[in-house]
Amino acid sequence: MDKLENRFPFTKERIAGLPSPEAGQRATYHDTKATGLQVRVAASGVKTFSVYRRIKGGARERVTLGRFPAMTVEQARKAAAQVNATIEDGANPGEVKRAYRGEPTFQEMFDEYLEAKRKRDGSAISETTKRHYRDATRLHMAALMNLKLSAVTPEKVGAMHAKVEKLSHAQANRCRAIVSAVFNYAKDKRIFSGEIPVVGVKRAHEIQRDRFASAAELPGLMQSIAESPARDYFLMLLLTGARKTSVLSMRWAEIDFEGATWRIPKTKNGSPQVVHLSAEAVMVLKARREERDGKAQATGEAASEFVFPGEGKTGHYAEPKRAWAGILSRAGVDDLRIHDLRRTLGSWQAKTGASLAIIGKSLGHKSQQSTAIYARLDLDPVRQSVDTATAAMLEAAGMKSAADVVAIADAKRKRRA
Repeated sequence: MDKLENRFPFTKERIAGLPSPEAGQRATYHDTKATGLQVRVAASGVKTFSVYRRIKGGARERVTLGRFPAMTVEQARKAAAQVNATIEDGANPGEVKRAYRGEPTFQEMFDEYLEAKRKRDGSAISETTKRHYRDATRLHMAALMNLKLSAVTPEKVGAMHAKVEKLSHAQANRCRAIVSAVFNYAKDKRIFSGEIPVVGVKRAHEIQRDRFASAAELPGLMQSIAESPARDYFLMLLLTGARKTSVLSMRWAEIDFEGATWRIPKTKNGSPQVVHLSAEAVMVLKARREERDGKAQATGEAASEFVFPGEGKTGHYAEPKRAWAGILSRAGVDDLRIHDLRRTLGSWQAKTGASLAIIGKSLGHKSQQSTAIYARLDLDPVRQSVDTATAAMLEAAGMKSAADVVAIADAKRKRRA
């Protein structure tokens, strides 16, 4: 084979069809599209990509990239471009080889991203959140984790996404979002300079969940909540429609009892929110504050700044899932999530005639189309809507007045005493 035949634009088909040389020999072919890119074919048939070119000081060096077909032609060209860029920067042979070998895998980059990830308020994410991220990668993204960043292509991400989509559209989109976040982090750190490999991978269509506690379910649900050690927490979720993380970290300093409001400094949307507290919610909080103050006076210990204190690192109650599972089991209610309590208040507001704008304002929703409308609303119509919806829920649950809510707490406290 003459020299001219050894040079051609690499394609999958051309490389796959290259013959094996005689025993003890090795054939070398050159790509006409990427500087220095070669594929060498051993007598065993193994085909290996490498970059072979002159480096700083005039010597020629070879940097092995990977084997075909595990490494595609496109990946080999991207890797060659990375090596060539390092050479152009004047690196010595050892630096060039380390530059390629040192490219992190997706797993390594994911681990670094997870440790660096912060909430909107700048604090570190919880271990529970980290576990959820790791579970997603372990269950659905194993095919990507050990690949070098440059080897994670839109085709491979698309294949992963399509496979997970058959199980859950939401999980498929979550995995896609993780890939995007990790690569954006790598770009910010100047570890990766290519195209984010989610380009062209369309999000799966998620059916919007519309589950909420119905009139038929509320009596059993409220009774079961009353029997839970986490009763007050779930009552506040139901009575305020706030997100579970906001209620978990609720502080006494944020509550204005006189104005019957709770000011959340920063919500999931990144903005503060003023939540109206119905008479029932105020009574639950006042009873809880009295209990807290009495305990602090009796023990001499400082009272917690949190409405729902806990013993973990955060200082507040952190894991309500087990308590919620017990509530559902006792109530005989299926497929009702904690977040559905937030939707329950909004649904009952709608049932009692509230407009979408008022519902959005009370729940702290935020969108480009509705933000302007929300901003023009004061708290008075929201207050009236929440009070009306709360009264309707309690009536459906067989509880006619605000005192009935606190009666549950009083009875439970007397039994403990």
